[in-house]
Amino acid sequence: MFDAIVIGSGISGGISAKELTERGLKVLVIERGRKVEHVSDYNDTQMPWELPNNNEIPEEELARDYPVQRQCYAVNAATKQFWVKDSEHPYTNPEDRPFSWIRGYHLGGRSIMWGRQAYRLSPMDFEANAKDGHGVDWPIRYDDLAPWYSHVEKFIGVAGSKEGLPQLPDGEFLPPWEMNDAEKLFKASVEEKFSGRKVIIGRNANLSVAQPHHEELGRTSCQNRSICERGCSFGANHTSLSSSFPAAERTGNLTIVTDAIVHSLVQDPASGRITAVRVIDAKTMEGRTYEAKVFFLNASTIGSAQILLNSANEANPRGLCNKSDQVGRNIMDHMYALATAGVMPHYPADSYYHGRRPTGIYIPRYRNVTEDADGFVRGYGYQGAVTRQGGKPDASAGIGQEIKERNRKFGPWVAYISGFGEMLPHPDNRMTLHQTRKDKWGIPLLHIDVQLRENEKKMARQIQADARTMIEAAGGTVVYQRTEPGPPGLGIHEMGSARMGRDPMTSVFNGLNQAHEAPNLFCTDGAVMTSSGCQNPSLTYMAMSARAAHNAVLMLKEGKI
Repeated sequence: MFDAIVIGSGISGGISAKELTERGLKVLVIERGRKVEHVSDYNDTQMPWELPNNNEIPEEELARDYPVQRQCYAVNAATKQFWVKDSEHPYTNPEDRPFSWIRGYHLGGRSIMWGRQAYRLSPMDFEANAKDGHGVDWPIRYDDLAPWYSHVEKFIGVAGSKEGLPQLPDGEFLPPWEMNDAEKLFKASVEEKFSGRKVIIGRNANLSVAQPHHEELGRTSCQNRSICERGCSFGANHTSLSSSFPAAERTGNLTIVTDAIVHSLVQDPASGRITAVRVIDAKTMEGRTYEAKVFFLNASTIGSAQILLNSANEANPRGLCNKSDQVGRNIMDHMYALATAGVMPHYPADSYYHGRRPTGIYIPRYRNVTEDADGFVRGYGYQGAVTRQGGKPDASAGIGQEIKERNRKFGPWVAYISGFGEMLPHPDNRMTLHQTRKDKWGIPLLHIDVQLRENEKKMARQIQADARTMIEAAGGTVVYQRTEPGPPGLGIHEMGSARMGRDPMTSVFNGLNQAHEAPNLFCTDGAVMTSSGCQNPSLTYMAMSARAAHNAVLMLKEGKI
């Protein structure tokens, strides 16, 4: 028997395991996917000519096995080992409401491939639901999480600049990456012509400078290769494999099992406590049970809700901890793929940059902050970059230095910004267990029914209008603009399926990330998010994981759970 079981090994499960083991608990981490070894299982040292098909996956294979995953920018020949085969892990959705569920089933989960953008939610994000009436009120406020944001930032390493923005709180930062000359010009133009807008360097979990506690875990500073989604042999980006698990392993308190599909949780009807987790061996199909005193759900937004729904029992026919009927509801994502690109003909022709920086520029939210919005609540930010395009090859005859100089000419500067818009919680944006279809382990398939609604549609139009205006104001000519956002799920920021709240009849978990109906069950992944903000959410998951682990250990020692 273990002191604690953590279900899931991704960005939140890794931090949960680290914090629990460092506080003296014997912890078992259960991962449904295969074991992955840090460094030896990565394809980040191959030269381009060593990768098959110029790092492309054959079209026939994509169509057969990766029809959903192929929509993700990071899917290629070097990374395909980290993405599920859709052909082997099906789910359903209404034909006219696609949901792009981007997944990775392996040790470390999507922490290996994440985009590493690390932003805090702000006080206004935790207060938004109460102020405008959408969803339920958050049971916590920014001040509850602020010290845990700092705790996590120091551990993982976040490079960024302090900006003093109320809508994007500053954190504990390593030195920021530097904008290139064109981005500095873009920043100056936007900030001069739009006084309430800022262009900053993206805050990201790559080590611009490794600190001693990073080096103790075998991590070193970023090499500016920008192939992070392959896994980083230098450990320069934070993942469960590079940071969290090495920290947990040195305590001597960590056990990991892989290829273990969680079927359900077992609840004692008298006390309400969770007593065990049932798993199915992914290879042998054999069932087994693990017992513990405390359980952390970190299987991802959709995975955690699926486990709760599939844990229905006689007293809880709608699913475990679901008297509120909120498990599976209120699914959110960030609007994604709202991209605009413009050629910047007046930017310096004699300037370039060195390496491939692991982050871009970020334009924090300004709508409903420094500028009003026309007909919608909440807001959005932009991520992007201003980069130099390659020149047109000169194929005319030549040899030696002369032909090298002719082919050294670069193309124009191009500004690219893509909006990330907040999605409101809505009870009918939900997932349910399929009534008849099951996967190969006998677990019901998921049916996911999520759509963008009127507030999101109005916001998307403003995102694109503002992007065009900013690029043109900075001297550019727009050459491409996406007309519609990508389908929900494609932002890979799904959240909200088992939300936190104050009232057990309208929420699933309380302000300590503790289940209302099962005192020793905690959830700290995206499932508990009560609203989404427009910032990348992974840093918030990690901060909640550290805070919940701290409180769970205190409650365990005091005999409260």
